[in-house]
Amino acid sequence: MMDVNEIRKYLPHRYPFLLVDRVLELVPDESIVAYKNISANEDVFNGHFPQLPIFPGVMIVEALAQASGVLGFKSLEKTPQDGSLYLLAGIDDVRFRRQVTPGDRLMLESKVVSVKRGIWKFDAKASVDGELACSCVIMCADRKV
Repeated sequence: MMDVNEIRKYLPHRYPFLLVDRVLELVPDESIVAYKNISANEDVFNGHFPQLPIFPGVMIVEALAQASGVLGFKSLEKTPQDGSLYLLAGIDDVRFRRQVTPGDRLMLESKVVSVKRGIWKFDAKASVDGELACSCVIMCADRKV
């Protein structure tokens, strides 16, 4: 549904911190399904860990937050060019269930739980080959820049 060129319209992030490669499904005000391909060439693997490359949990959560941000932006038909930015406001109930390593396709799913006064709450999960890797509740604040 959205390739990386269109995703860049909705996220201000750029290499090496753009963590959403493609959006497969998006229902405004409801849900998004996207993915991040984990490559052995990711800069992060130079230090985490050179002999046993594991994609960091904080980056999995960031990928989920970015996918959630795309959902929020598309739901309101806004972009960062409009002077709006989704900022990470909170993360609750984070759980990691499996390691994510080079060669994995990290599937990102996020569902809108609520929207109140510009604060969006999402139920998010990341998986690899149908196996849960991470789950969390993400809060993002829609702010003018």
